[in-house]
Amino acid sequence: MAHFLWLIPLGLIIGAYGTLIGAGGGFLLMPILLLLYPHESPELLTSISLAVVFFNALSGSAAYARMKRIDYRSGLLFSTATVPGAILGALTTAYMPRRLFDGVFGLLMIAVSAYLLLRPGKEKEPESNNLGYRITRRIIDGDSVSHAYSYNPAVGVGLSLFVGYVSSLLGIGGGIIHVPALVYFLNFPVHIATATSHFILAIMALTGTLVHIATGIFSHGVRRTIFLAIGVLLGAQLGARLSTRFHGKRIIQGLAIALGFVGIRILIMAL
Repeated sequence: MAHFLWLIPLGLIIGAYGTLIGAGGGFLLMPILLLLYPHESPELLTSISLAVVFFNALSGSAAYARMKRIDYRSGLLFSTATVPGAILGALTTAYMPRRLFDGVFGLLMIAVSAYLLLRPGKEKEPESNNLGYRITRRIIDGDSVSHAYSYNPAVGVGLSLFVGYVSSLLGIGGGIIHVPALVYFLNFPVHIATATSHFILAIMALTGTLVHIATGIFSHGVRRTIFLAIGVLLGAQLGARLSTRFHGKRIIQGLAIALGFVGIRILIMAL
């Protein structure tokens, strides 16, 4: 067991950064696991990553809940859409042509990274007069700051279904896609998007993990998951606190850099 102790500080770093940008940390953990354990099956490493993402998102959600930044109504709606996608993604991991999919997805993340860097995040004013939006939300956070925004729920559900499938398939969480989607397509303020994304991630990652437990593959990764989970539980609290010191624009830029890094990493592995 002692040779797994180094996984705790690794989990701490992943938990802190993943929570800061609302991405869950799986986008960092999965490439690391693939490099550290080149002979392990993708299904096993995906199951470990998803379980760690769950603990990270659970801890981060608790911290964001104290800050009153989570949009629970929207989060539950989108979580419902991620569940079938997460189940399907976990079940098809072993059957998808991984090399081709990794290459396509790597290119996609690099493209999204470039888009976010060229179009820095900025808060949008609510567009309640637009007939395309049917839900208007107003959140008052723990600092008494009011956040108002409107969005089309059909777009949110469709995006969440896609995010649930892809994130469960690759074991990368999903916040790296969900956060910019919430900001740019659904008008969420950045800090509300990162907090709500974490809440959605907790439900989605738990669903994918339960599927891997049911198939029996996760039993071989329990010890590694435990040590990583200890680190991410602590790191998520740190990341949530650090988020109050960063402007929304900086969070989006950090997310864009992370997207580019992961996209290049996945693309290299696919070649």
